[in-house]
Amino acid sequence: MSDAASPGTSKLRLPNGSGEKRLLKGYGPLAALLAAFALMAALVPSVSPQQVTITKTNNVSSSGGNGGSGAGGSAAPAGGKSGGTAGSGGSAGSGGSTTGGASGQVTGGNSNPCPGKTLQVTGDPYSPPCIAFTGSNGAATSMGVSATTITVSYRQTSDPGFQQTLASIGGAQFLDTPADVIRTVQGLADYFNKNFQLYGRKINIVPFNGQGSQTAELLGQGQQQADADAITVGQQTKAFAELNGSTEPYDTALAQQKVMSFGAPYLSADFMAKYDPYMWSIATEGNDVVAATAAAGLAQLAGKPAAFAGGSLKGQPRKIAIIAPDNPWYQSSAAIAVQQFAAAGHPITDDIQYKLDLGTLSSQAATIVSKLQNDGITTVVCGCDPVMPVYLTSRAHEQSYTPEWNVAGVALTDNDIVGQLFDQSEWAHAFGISFQGPTLPKTSTLGYAAYKSVRSDEPANIVDLIYAQMYQMVIGIQMAGPNLTPQTFEQGERAYPGSVAGAANAEFGTWSMPVGHYSPQADFQEIYWDPNKTSTYNGKKGAYVDMGPRYKIGAIPTGPPPLPANFGQ
Repeated sequence: MSDAASPGTSKLRLPNGSGEKRLLKGYGPLAALLAAFALMAALVPSVSPQQVTITKTNNVSSSGGNGGSGAGGSAAPAGGKSGGTAGSGGSAGSGGSTTGGASGQVTGGNSNPCPGKTLQVTGDPYSPPCIAFTGSNGAATSMGVSATTITVSYRQTSDPGFQQTLASIGGAQFLDTPADVIRTVQGLADYFNKNFQLYGRKINIVPFNGQGSQTAELLGQGQQQADADAITVGQQTKAFAELNGSTEPYDTALAQQKVMSFGAPYLSADFMAKYDPYMWSIATEGNDVVAATAAAGLAQLAGKPAAFAGGSLKGQPRKIAIIAPDNPWYQSSAAIAVQQFAAAGHPITDDIQYKLDLGTLSSQAATIVSKLQNDGITTVVCGCDPVMPVYLTSRAHEQSYTPEWNVAGVALTDNDIVGQLFDQSEWAHAFGISFQGPTLPKTSTLGYAAYKSVRSDEPANIVDLIYAQMYQMVIGIQMAGPNLTPQTFEQGERAYPGSVAGAANAEFGTWSMPVGHYSPQADFQEIYWDPNKTSTYNGKKGAYVDMGPRYKIGAIPTGPPPLPANFGQ
């Protein structure tokens, strides 16, 4: 975003503790997302995964599609052989086994592994269609791909700051050790190897201790170390993919090494397209966040009284402020929102940027709240990391300042366990959007069940986030067919029929990955915070409530949000 504010817009930039101007090279909320990893595991379906033994038949055949929101219908794998015929239904059958020799020849299995079923994993709304295969998988089809293995690296870094901060603020005792995380990644690899069609290959996780720092990279530092880590992955490990590609500097360095990365931090689709087909993520694309929040704000809030604020602000003409970290990718998205509101005749009053600096977030929050009060802001759109709202709501409560808090659905601020950290008298006025589905108990999620289906110990607290990211990767691998390359991987993602739209257990929301998109979110829901509701995730007070149907990104009915009559009281 440029320094020149839109007409009628007041811009506030806050210095960090040292006064140094730093250009952030990552997406600010992801740094807190990394911290919230240690607190979150509520993202996936409650149906326990069916244990399935993958079997193969002649060439490749794919069952009918899921009927989801993506391309739909039956789809042959992008890299599959044309000799296969599409089956009428399919889930992997329970019989048979496979072996892959040095030549890539895959044998074993029965002749009809998908009898009367359609999905690779029954009961899983995100499952790709069942695919049967026998014959040669082409052996070494790409870097990191052999006849028997797909090498996937996992970079570990030492970034305790955000985890420790959230833990100290919220009293959380959920910090995972590096050993917990790697054990969970490897356990989930066992699950996917067992239950998905990998054409005689197995995913081989190769962890390594990187030189880089995720936090430093998100603060615009550490490019040299990120480059060195990418060289390790591409030239020494020779991996097909990196599972923990969670910063822009590291992801771009991996793309230069022609390594697939998963975890791109809320970058825009246009940005990731520059590195096609190497960047992928389950984090919603920044342009989709803007499209959804701006559409909701213009349709429901702009130009109307602040009916959901507290105190003297209640019923006043809405004056909206946007708060976001000051990195260029996030700010380019914020700039689009400011422009859209201005073009609609409802200019944003305050456009506030802050430094993602743990040592100064508290003092920055005090300055921000003072400005919000002085400018008469009634409605705060907080595209923030999870730590900043802790300080903002605390400072606002101290000043008896109770605006409407608008949730943008980023960086896990739309999750119960994070919302519980905020001042509850303030967050009782919080509502907005979320790209997630319903919240389930921690031990009833698909990621947890997947891990427990292959191992008897307990997974890391971040099991569901790891599972979701691995799931996106495995969809592309299965749908690519036996000739696995980065290019056929992308074709496989595009051929994915999408998740089952509207499924009750679709906790990711609705997934599809059409051309031009590198994250799977296809819709969102409206939510509000109820400080008196018991969370199904952890049994504590304070939880988000789903307000009804899901909407395609950027589309939402006009009129006030369907909040209960006593909301905010």
